[in-house]
Amino acid sequence: MNNEQHPYNAAEDLVLRNLPARAKKAAYIDDHGELSYQELAERMRRFGSALLGLGLQPEDRVMIVMHDSVDWPVAFLGCLFVGFVPVAGNTLLTPRDYAFMLSDCRAKALVVSEALLPMFQPLLSSQPFLRHVVVSGDSFSALLRTGHPDFPVAQTIADDPAFWLYSSGSTGLPKGVVHAHGSLAATAEQYAQKVLGIRETDVVFSAAKLFFAYGLGNALTFPLFVGATAVLMAERPTPKAVFERLTKHKPTIFYGVPTLYAALLAHADFPTTTELALRICTSAGEALPAELGRRWTERTGVEILDGIGSTEMLHIFVSNLPGDVCYGASGRPVPGYRVKILDEQGKDVQANEIGDLYVSGPSSALHYARKREMSQKTFLGEWVKTGDKYSFSPEGIYTYAGRSDDMLKVSGIYVSPFEVEAALLTHPAVLEAAVVGHRDDAELVKPKAFVVLRTGFSTTRGLAAELAHHVKEQLAPYKYPRWIEFVAELPKTATGKIQRFKLRAK
Repeated sequence: MNNEQHPYNAAEDLVLRNLPARAKKAAYIDDHGELSYQELAERMRRFGSALLGLGLQPEDRVMIVMHDSVDWPVAFLGCLFVGFVPVAGNTLLTPRDYAFMLSDCRAKALVVSEALLPMFQPLLSSQPFLRHVVVSGDSFSALLRTGHPDFPVAQTIADDPAFWLYSSGSTGLPKGVVHAHGSLAATAEQYAQKVLGIRETDVVFSAAKLFFAYGLGNALTFPLFVGATAVLMAERPTPKAVFERLTKHKPTIFYGVPTLYAALLAHADFPTTTELALRICTSAGEALPAELGRRWTERTGVEILDGIGSTEMLHIFVSNLPGDVCYGASGRPVPGYRVKILDEQGKDVQANEIGDLYVSGPSSALHYARKREMSQKTFLGEWVKTGDKYSFSPEGIYTYAGRSDDMLKVSGIYVSPFEVEAALLTHPAVLEAAVVGHRDDAELVKPKAFVVLRTGFSTTRGLAAELAHHVKEQLAPYKYPRWIEFVAELPKTATGKIQRFKLRAK
């Protein structure tokens, strides 16, 4: 697979390795039924060939913004199979975000859930590259019928660009992270098999959606690699919705995030251990508070394997291991990956000293699309600069210390404080605003805003609620500040820069 001249296609590998032995086995279970491995293979080929029939060419980008259902892997894998480059889009964004992403990736086709179509309709006429819109439901099914169930695979190689995932950067603008065909299998081989011990008999359920790098591995790459079954859920992962899937479909592997684990533990309807079939759980997206991990294990008898991954590395590269869990720490490097921590002078730090985390491994992205300077600062030969501060113990356990810049991570998604500040400043009452991370009662980071009001406005609880709602109307809902503190002035340097470290210390 690593030979540059050796043909390799990720979709062909992940799907067709299961045929004919698992042809009738359920590859996916969604809210409406099951899809067998044979049906997945056929629909994958139909979808890709149908887009070719519409006039799209190999390497054209196809943006996918869909709620999790069997149509999502069909579209994603179908694109890979015939040589298109699918671009996975977050379903929680605003029309402004989508307009930027469609233009940035120059998508020739958009595949979108019917429920999300209203977000795109005002944008479609202004997109110079977009040629086709496929909507889940009748439009999607009609397109499948025009495709060919035995269409041949594109002659791609492991190092060919395969797909894009968008990740927010320090400016708040999304970055298109370009991954190669070979990266998907690499994450399954190193993490899913060697850490999770995933096997054919597993049923997996990921609360993290497929458009996340984390969710893509959890619910697509890993189960297909070994012939397991994945449960998909279109709705938001509320405790009620998650409990329903955990008890109905009896998944053996559950992939969550700290915010969700806290919500599940706090819910009155938490299932009994006899109602669950879990053997292992994972957490990523943000650091898992130690108390949450301990409480989960006490409640279920199952460990949470906390770890750190990134969109740039596609999945987790430092993780706790089964039987070797250290709650409050990220764990050890995943097999096949190397990490190092350097100080500001680029020298290795000693044990228990904090420095910048770098990682090297087989699933590293190729580059940031159309962002050469940013790519050069992140992808340093075989090493990737993560932007995270870390330390390690004499025993080789790695512990997260925070982001290197002012970015926040809320429910596993990066949030730029500058973007939230800009939204606050559009309200007539706001003179200045600064946003920092603040931990809630469950020790999870959420945005907190410090606001200086214009003359003539009073600090009231009603105004705080109004400002929070104002941000919600402009940005994705997870970005709004959970706390708003009114202050007379913001701490600044002599040159006028806001000293956010002083606000974080409040």
